[in-house]
Amino acid sequence: MEHIHGLVIAKLLLLLAAANGTPVLVRWILKDWAGAPLDGGWRVADGRPLLGPSKTIRGLVCAIAATALAAPLLGFPATIGLVVGAAAMLGDLISSFTKRRLGLPASAMALGLDQIPESLLPLIALWPFLSLSLADAVVILAAFFAGELLLSRLLYRLHVRDRPY
Repeated sequence: MEHIHGLVIAKLLLLLAAANGTPVLVRWILKDWAGAPLDGGWRVADGRPLLGPSKTIRGLVCAIAATALAAPLLGFPATIGLVVGAAAMLGDLISSFTKRRLGLPASAMALGLDQIPESLLPLIALWPFLSLSLADAVVILAAFFAGELLLSRLLYRLHVRDRPY
């Protein structure tokens, strides 16, 4: 049973990777094509962008779609993928909004703020549907945190990302 549970955790990490990695890969492939900013360039009262130019409609839609498509391949219903994709993107948008309020430019690193919301919100959203314990959530958060930092550096070296985290 422990082996099966570990497999579920690994599959959830793959879904989180699909949700968070898809916008980066789509931007690398399509460049600026259809890359309209999600916030429409709108600025808030502090004069800073709401989210910034790196958060696009294309990235949001592709992330949710890719995660919904990946879920059945991993043995989950597509609805689980939709929930993971949407919640991860909501976490990413919250991160971007917060970073803009802190005066950080788009794609600037904010350790923890770049990893925790986009992995924690999907776990909270899935809590009623999966038998995850608090320890499971901590393992997933820690693994995602470390994995994103390592993968970001690899994608930077492969010229997929402009900056490493």
